[in-house]
Amino acid sequence: MKPINLKQKHAEFSAQWHPHQIAIVDDMQVLLAKIQGEFVWHAHENEDELFQVIKGTLYMQFRDRTEVVNEGEIIVVPKGVEHNPKTKNGEEVQVLLFEKLSTAHTGNVQHEKTQTHYPKI
Repeated sequence: MKPINLKQKHAEFSAQWHPHQIAIVDDMQVLLAKIQGEFVWHAHENEDELFQVIKGTLYMQFRDRTEVVNEGEIIVVPKGVEHNPKTKNGEEVQVLLFEKLSTAHTGNVQHEKTQTHYPKI
């Protein structure tokens, strides 16, 4: 039961598209990630996913539109909705993710960016 400094935690790693777990809340996990470029189209069939932009601008692509998520904003991707997060112009974006412990990184898609273990920091 101590405060967690997000800026300090983000400084502990440099890997992109590799979330790091900073807390567990019941059956949910709080993750930090650094992202740059485009991820991979995927969906989480049974879990919602919350993204909070800590630094930079996230472009959350959906099949029918792209939502711009600015620093200090959140976006919730409902279960079953195909999505693909990306950044533009080489910007590295820092995000906080809130999702169930059972959430697979890239849903049922296997890709070179897929992670199966999130380091705890």
